[in-house]
Order: sequence, then C-alpha cells, then structure tokens
Amino acid sequence: MKTFQEQKNNSAKPLLWVSMISMSMVFAGLTSALVVRKAEGNWLEFDYPIWFYLSTLLIILSSFTINWAKNNIKKNQLDTAYKAFKWTFGLALGFSLSQYLTWNALYNNGVYFTGPGSNASGSFLYVLTLLHLLHLAGGIISLIITTIKAKKEIYSSSNLLGVELCVTFWHFLDFLWLYLFLFLLYIH
Repeated sequence: MKTFQEQKNNSAKPLLWVSMISMSMVFAGLTSALVVRKAEGNWLEFDYPIWFYLSTLLIILSSFTINWAKNNIKKNQLDTAYKAFKWTFGLALGFSLSQYLTWNALYNNGVYFTGPGSNASGSFLYVLTLLHLLHLAGGIISLIITTIKAKKEIYSSSNLLGVELCVTFWHFLDFLWLYLFLFLLYIH
C-alpha cells in the first residue's frame, strides 16, 4: 500500500495538467469571443506599444533560465540552479512591468478598458493580458517557493518533483502568452 506522500506525489502532475487544460479553455473561450465580437464591427484599430513586444522577449528568455535551473538541479549544481531561478524571477518581474507599461501606453493613446471612449478591442486586450498576468502571479508564487527550496538544498537529482511541477507550469504560461501574442497580432 502506498503512503500518503506517494499518493500525493503520484497525483501532482495529473492535477497540474487538469488545471492547465481548464485554464486553456478559459483563454480559448475569450479569444473565440473576441473573434465573434470583432466580426460585429465598430472595432478600434490601434498599434501595440513596444512594451507588448518586449514582454514576449522577456517571457521567452525566462523559459531558458528556468530550464537552466532544472538542468543544474539534475546535475546537483544547486548554487547555479539558485542563480538561474533568480534570473527567472527577475525576468518575470520584467514581464509584469512591461505589461503595466503596455497598459499605460495604451491608456495614454486613448485605448481604454471601460467608460467613455472605450472600445471592445481595447477591453479584450486588457482582459486577456490581465488574466494572463494573474495566472503568472500564481507561477511567480510557485517560482518563489521553488527558489527558496532550492536555496535550502531540498531538491536534488533524486528529488525533482517540485521543480518539475514549477517548470511545467512556467512553460505553460510561456506558451499561453505566445498563443495570445500571436493571436492578437494575427487578429490585428
């Protein structure tokens, strides 16, 4: 008979995948709604600020740094892994800041979320990017916990489950952003 900890470990990855699939469905529904709403007309066209593109570069780089951390833990090089986690955290903060700067630039250019002068095109962009950022907040919390445990040398080549869960969710967030980024560019 399996212990509670073994059962918990065996269910962690499937539960993560179920949650990521449900999150994907939320974004699929929102992007589908955007397509339907755009077809109705009265759609404001606007340029995306440079920060929107920069955020994409930052999140792609974070995929490389989190892989760097995981690979170093597999080699039991925990100090280097800790540094790589810190780089990932810095890139995540940079992504978050670039999202804020994107919203600020949009607002300054007359693209509002709601109220007089707002349009569904801007509202959808704000909602999609904010919802992604909220999911990223969960990823950052996971990253912080994983980084602290890496610093305490809890992880090793024989104990990777927490790292694997964090890395899988992080890559999911990266791919989700790439989907949104490419979708928004295409629909634009």
